[in-house]
Amino acid sequence: MTNEAPLLEVENLQVDFAIRKGLMQRTVGVVRAVSGVSFSIPRGTSFGLVGESGCGKTTVARAVLQLVEASAGTIRFDGEDIAGMDAPALQKFRSRVQAVFQDPFSSLNPRMSTGRILSEPLRVHRLKPDSEIKAEVARLLDICGLPARFADLYPHEMSGGQRQRVGIARALAMNPELIVCDEAVSALDVSIQAQIINLLEDLQKELGLTYLFIGHDLSVVRHICDQVGVMYLGRMAETAPSDPLFAKPRHPYTRALIDAVPNPDPDYEQGREIAPLEGEVPSPANPPSGCFFHPRCRLATERCRREVPVLDPVEPGHLAACWETGVTVPSG
Repeated sequence: MTNEAPLLEVENLQVDFAIRKGLMQRTVGVVRAVSGVSFSIPRGTSFGLVGESGCGKTTVARAVLQLVEASAGTIRFDGEDIAGMDAPALQKFRSRVQAVFQDPFSSLNPRMSTGRILSEPLRVHRLKPDSEIKAEVARLLDICGLPARFADLYPHEMSGGQRQRVGIARALAMNPELIVCDEAVSALDVSIQAQIINLLEDLQKELGLTYLFIGHDLSVVRHICDQVGVMYLGRMAETAPSDPLFAKPRHPYTRALIDAVPNPDPDYEQGREIAPLEGEVPSPANPPSGCFFHPRCRLATERCRREVPVLDPVEPGHLAACWETGVTVPSG
């Protein structure tokens, strides 16, 4: 882990969405999609955000990319608050931060060839003269394991894995420092997932990239990420370096997510007992009191129902928002 100042710092991030109703679209309520989320990513490392669908992890990513506006809190990139950036500074920020999206087909323009898709950011940001663009497109394709002839192909003429490689090449065209991978492999076959994960790791080593990796497949996140944050209903439940978090989770929700991952050993899998989470994820428009997880938690006490737990250190570098962190979290 590097000792440099973090490349990305998120502090007490809050993102609200208005609930509107009627012909005049009158605001009748607020959905707090993200509440008090904080984390930092040192340069050259990977931070994973995991949790069930609707927990707010993609909203965090969109706030970092400035695709949605933060209602409160700060997001600092390389020490600068991105909320206070003027238009020229924001344009420079967008060239340093790129995204790889979940569905490679919908994120690529079906009317444009791969060559045009990759050359467009080069022309818009004037990164290369016209005489060098064709060679740069070929270089980007080569970095991502595709032959130069793919520049003439359209998205529908490629497989899902090939399209995702083009999406990664498009992100690399800007020479970014941070890449936000929003479920970047979840729409792909398992064998193709492994290829894309290996590509991302190789690119990180070669180019010194920093990743914010959004996912729900814990085995993938454990493999690629140095640090992991677990979100539940808009709040951070636990955050720690990857190995300690998977070896000794301190939040019941984290334990439940880890237990849900199947083990490749059939003898182990047949012998272990799994206690799946009961109930449904509450509505963020009407969250429960106290700890949001208490309606589904086997360790919940009266205090959990009344008081919101604080994300506190339980070990060096390991934080958990649970009043019962001193209690052993049972497996299965």
